[in-house]
Amino acid sequence: MTTKPSSSHPDSSEDKRVGQALTIGWIDRGIALMTLTRPKEMNTLTLEFLDEFSAALDWCEARKTRALIVTGQERAFCCGAHLKYFAGAQAHIVEPFQSRDTYFARIATLFDRLEELRFPTIAAINGYALGGGFELALSCDFRVIDERTKVGLPETKLGAIAGAGGVQKLIRHVGRSTALDWILRATHVEATRAAQHGLFSEVVPGDRLMGAALGIAHELRALAPTALTQSKRTIYTSEDADLRSARRFGVDALSMLVGGDEWKEGMAAFVEKRQPRFGEW
Repeated sequence: MTTKPSSSHPDSSEDKRVGQALTIGWIDRGIALMTLTRPKEMNTLTLEFLDEFSAALDWCEARKTRALIVTGQERAFCCGAHLKYFAGAQAHIVEPFQSRDTYFARIATLFDRLEELRFPTIAAINGYALGGGFELALSCDFRVIDERTKVGLPETKLGAIAGAGGVQKLIRHVGRSTALDWILRATHVEATRAAQHGLFSEVVPGDRLMGAALGIAHELRALAPTALTQSKRTIYTSEDADLRSARRFGVDALSMLVGGDEWKEGMAAFVEKRQPRFGEW
């Protein structure tokens, strides 16, 4: 990815990265915007995308990022695997372990990394989010969606399954019965129907999508960043741990915040009946 200067962030050394598959840059102070930029190919998960996605997350982690918004262009948020790698004249990933090591495992690891980032992530789902694209959205902390679009894991139509965490994450969001219904029947689920299962923070008209995502990001930016990090880690850890282990993790996470700058500012603001003013990372 190439770099370009950006004036939308107070640190003049910051930049914007432009690649073949995506761009990453500031949309507001502390709020990064990643845009997938191959709408004619439905923003499929090419090897170039995986390289650039990893580099974009590195870019965010190296800077004072308080929230990351991920979105697509035109009809597609992301429509999953680049099937030309597996069928047709361009096919070259054809062996089971080759596909696992060079492609599928890389996708799963990158999507898991979204959950492990210290700052929150928001999927602004502007168009179809199918297969790996839905897995990408499920790996973000928040999701807002254009009311006209659809999501789903329709891999059974291709003789495949969702292998980048989508099955496991969808079960946790909507429960086993609904996951069975949607996955086994290869359903393209309308946004309003999926919203009934709590999948989205907001379902909005397309022209309000970015505003909704930015609204969430602005709320997050006003909160204590380290406390957000610890809260996020506690939530994801608690999902897979037994109750007592999860509770102990939460106590330890809280204890690490006690006496820190954010703690002191939050407590002082409460006593003084004012809004807290948390600094950067």
